[in-house]
Amino acid sequence: MENPVIELIGLTKLYGSLKAVDNLDLSIGRGEIYGLLGPNGAGKTTTILMMLGLTEPSAGSVTVCGFNATSNPVAVKRKVGYMPDNMGFYDGLNALDNLVYIARLNGIPESKVRDRARELMEMVGLENAMHKKAGTYSRGMKQRLGLAEVLIKQPEVIILDEPTNGIDPGGVKEFLTLIRQLSRQQHITVLLSSHHLNQVQQVCDRVGIFVEGRLLANDHISRLSTEVASRESQVVTVSFGGAPQLSEVHTQALMNTEGVKAVELSGNSIEITGAPGLTPSYVRFFVAHGFDITGVHQKEYNLEDVYQRYFENISTEKETNGKSGNIFQRSFFKGIKN
Repeated sequence: MENPVIELIGLTKLYGSLKAVDNLDLSIGRGEIYGLLGPNGAGKTTTILMMLGLTEPSAGSVTVCGFNATSNPVAVKRKVGYMPDNMGFYDGLNALDNLVYIARLNGIPESKVRDRARELMEMVGLENAMHKKAGTYSRGMKQRLGLAEVLIKQPEVIILDEPTNGIDPGGVKEFLTLIRQLSRQQHITVLLSSHHLNQVQQVCDRVGIFVEGRLLANDHISRLSTEVASRESQVVTVSFGGAPQLSEVHTQALMNTEGVKAVELSGNSIEITGAPGLTPSYVRFFVAHGFDITGVHQKEYNLEDVYQRYFENISTEKETNGKSGNIFQRSFFKGIKN
């Protein structure tokens, strides 16, 4: 990537014998929304702290907006807005006054602080609640106020660490839509750290799958899905105008097709599991035997499917080395479902 806004090279962080971040290479471009995806304890927050110059790497380098985050953290902080998973406000002050106070701390001229604060309150959808005390705000409203606080200094990069925790589904959708609008309209680079797969899929241009300090995958979601699909058995559902009268001969002929692993009939459709690329063969088969085809659907792999495949590789590696990853795997997917 040419002239990345964020560049991590060989980034490593050790806490004694624990390797929290393991030789991480990552580049993020201007205006990109990048999702750093992984379970709690994967090393996401540690990586962010090194990017902000709040903790020093054990090895490697971090460059943000052209500045080395370790040797020049103040310059990085001027360019980057950071929103942790739990923002703190003065509950006794109204939201506008909270924002005005932050604007002053960021060196915005006194003649402009209130106008700038009001503008941002409108931008994040809090114009009708700016005079309410921050202590009365819901979790979702506080996250919006936190986003306004991050934007007050007009950063080039914003880093959001688990920003949707505790927000109801409707609030999450609105928040993610707001993030995408800000990135597109103002060309802000966004790093979104999360363990919520569906949210990352909704808003991010690219995603990095981060497990146990290692970046297992790094690409556009569509490309990762295509890569997984090319290695997996493909499930194809063929629908018919009525209940298909498949004889034992038909079923056996399908099962004898090279690459086909399973055939299952259900109502007016049939599900075939086999090697990738066989869909045209299935269609030709049914047309040749006079069946009335009304639809053909190939299963598409979403981000959860992609993550699970990469995570299974880690679990297999652990078991090969005599260390089972089953407990970790169960706890992670339980967290996703909840």
